[in-house]
Amino acid sequence: MHGKHALENYQKQMEQIQAEEEIKKDKQRHKGKYSARERVEMLLDPDSWTEFQQFASGSLSDKTLVNDGVIIGVGTIDGRKVCVFSQDFTVAGGSLGEIHAKKISWLMDLAADMNVPLIGLNDSGGARIQEGISALEGYGQIFERNVKYSGVIPQISVILGPCAGGAVYSPALTDFVLMVEKSSQMFITGPKVVKAMSGVAIEAEALGGAYMHASQSGNAHLTAISEEEAFKKVRKLIALWTPQTHHIKAPQKTSLINLLPAHHKKSYDMHTVISSIIDEDSFLEIHEKFARNLIVGFARLNGRCIGIVANNPKVMAGCIDLDASDKCARFIRFCDAFEHPILVLEDVSGFMPGLQQEQAGLIRHGAKIIYAFAEASVPKITVIIRKAYGGAFVALNSKAIGADFVYAWPGSEVSVMGPEGAAAILYSDQSQKSKEEKMNEYRDQFADSRHAAQKALIDEIIHPDDTRKRLIMSFSLIQSKKRSILKKKHGNMPL
Repeated sequence: MHGKHALENYQKQMEQIQAEEEIKKDKQRHKGKYSARERVEMLLDPDSWTEFQQFASGSLSDKTLVNDGVIIGVGTIDGRKVCVFSQDFTVAGGSLGEIHAKKISWLMDLAADMNVPLIGLNDSGGARIQEGISALEGYGQIFERNVKYSGVIPQISVILGPCAGGAVYSPALTDFVLMVEKSSQMFITGPKVVKAMSGVAIEAEALGGAYMHASQSGNAHLTAISEEEAFKKVRKLIALWTPQTHHIKAPQKTSLINLLPAHHKKSYDMHTVISSIIDEDSFLEIHEKFARNLIVGFARLNGRCIGIVANNPKVMAGCIDLDASDKCARFIRFCDAFEHPILVLEDVSGFMPGLQQEQAGLIRHGAKIIYAFAEASVPKITVIIRKAYGGAFVALNSKAIGADFVYAWPGSEVSVMGPEGAAAILYSDQSQKSKEEKMNEYRDQFADSRHAAQKALIDEIIHPDDTRKRLIMSFSLIQSKKRSILKKKHGNMPL
C-alpha cells in the first residue's frame, strides 16, 4: 500500500504542476508571450525534451515557488543534443534565487560534461531581492561557469522579456545574444531607477530594447520580430555548426565577372559575392545591424560550416572603425575556439581616419583584429576582391600573420595606401591633371595585385567565377591543419 500511496502522491503533484502550467500559459498569452515550457517545445525537435529537477522549489513569503522560476533539461535541434534552461516570468517575475541559480549552474556543468551547446531562454527581472546576498552569490556561480566554459561549449542567450541588473551580465558573457523586438529589453538599471537617480524619463525600448542593442551598443548579435522567428534563428545557428554531407545545394550559377563597377569608387553589394560562393541559402549574418561596414556570419561551403568576414563597400566604403574592429575580433575568436574555418572577402581602403576615432582608441581596437587572426589556428583563407590598402591589408588575414592562402581577383589592388593618397603626398606640387596621371601610373606600377603576387604575398590571381571551386579545394587541403602553439597560460589581448 505504501508504494501505491506514494504513486498517488506523485500523480497529484504532476497534476498540480500541469494545472499551474495552464494558468501560466494564460498569463503569458495576455502579454502576447509564451510560457517557459511552450518556448522549449517550440525550440527543440518534437518529443526530444527531458526535464530535470522539476520538483526543486524555492519559497517566497511562505509560498512555494514550483520550479523556482526556471525549467532545465536536455533536448535536440536537428538531432544535435543541446542543454536548455527557460526562465518562468510568471513565478516571482523570473527572479533568480538560490535554487534557481543552482539549477542553472548544474545544467551548465552537465552541458560541459556532454560537450553540447547551452541555450538560455532569459525572461527575468534580476536577483530576487527577498533572498538578498544568496541571490547575488547565485549569479556569481553562473558567471564563473560562463567564463570557465567559454570556448569549451557554445553558449547562446535568447532574451524574451525585460532582463535587468545581474540578469544581463550572464548573457553578456555568452557567445551570442538574440533579442525579440518590442518585447525584450536589457539594462543594468531600468527606466524607473534612471528617472529616480537622474530625473531623466526614458522609455524601456530606448534604454535597452532590441534595436538599440543591435545597432548601437552591439550587445545583441541577432534580432527577431517574434519568439517564433527567434527560435528559428537559433535552430539555424545550431544546424549550421553541424557538418552536412548530403543535400548540398550549390548557389545558382551567377557570373561575378561584371559584379564590380567600372569605377573603383562606386559601391556594390558584398552580400551578392557571398551568396554566389557559398551553398545556397546557407548564410546567417551575425551583428547585421551593428558596424555595418563589416559583414560577419556563418555559412556552408560544400556542406561544411565556415565563418565569413567581409568588408561592406556600401557602408563607409568598407573602412574599419572601432566597432567593426571589436565585431571582427570577437567573431574570429569564436570561430577559432570551435574549429570553424575562416574566409575573408577583402575590399578595404584602410582603418577609419579622424580625430574622434583616434581619441576613442582605434589603435587599440584595431590591434584586436591582428591579435585574433594571428592567434587563430583554424584554416584561414583571404580573397582580395577589389582593394587592400595599408595596415588593413596586413590586419585582415594576410600571409604575414598566418593566412594559409591569399587569392586576388584580376585588377584588384594591394599597396601601402590608395593611389589617390599616394599621388597627393608624392606629387603635391603638381597640377590636378598631372596628379591624375601620376595616380594612374602609381596604380599600374605599384598597386596592382600582380606586384604582390610577384613577391609571394598572394598565392594566385584567380578568375572570379572560379572562386567557389578554388575555395572548396583549398579548404580541403588544410582541413586537418595542425599548428604548434607556444606553451603559455594565455596571451594579453589588447582589450
